[in-house]
Amino acid sequence: MASELRVTTIANNAGTESVDTTYVINGTAKAWVNFNGAGTVAIRESNNTSSITDNGTGNYTVNFTSAMEDVNYSLTGLGTWNTDTASGGLFATQTSTFATTSARIYVYQSNSLFNGIDSHTCCVNILR
Repeated sequence: MASELRVTTIANNAGTESVDTTYVINGTAKAWVNFNGAGTVAIRESNNTSSITDNGTGNYTVNFTSAMEDVNYSLTGLGTWNTDTASGGLFATQTSTFATTSARIYVYQSNSLFNGIDSHTCCVNILR
C-alpha cells in the first residue's frame, strides 16, 4: 500500500538548511545529466536519467528513469568541445515536440549552425 507524507518544508538533519516543498515539486530539475558524447557515450553524473542513446554526430537521446508528468517541461543544455577551430557549443532540441520518456537533443558548432559535432561534455537539464 502506498503512503503519503504531507509537509510544508524539508530540512537537513541539523535543521540549518530547509526548502519549501513547492520548490521540490515545482521548481527543481526533474532530470539532469552530464555525459561524454564523443567516442563511446558515457554518463558522468545524472539524476532521473537511465541512459543516453547516440543517434549520430551531435545527435543524442536522453532517456528518463521516470517519465515526466507531461510534455510541458523546459529543456536547457550545453555542449562543449575543444578543437583548433572552435571551443564552444550550441544546443537545440531535435524535434518540435517533447516526449514524456526521453528528450532528443542536437549539438552543433557555433561557426556552422547545421554541422553537428560530438560533444566532449554535454549537460542537459529538464525543469518543470
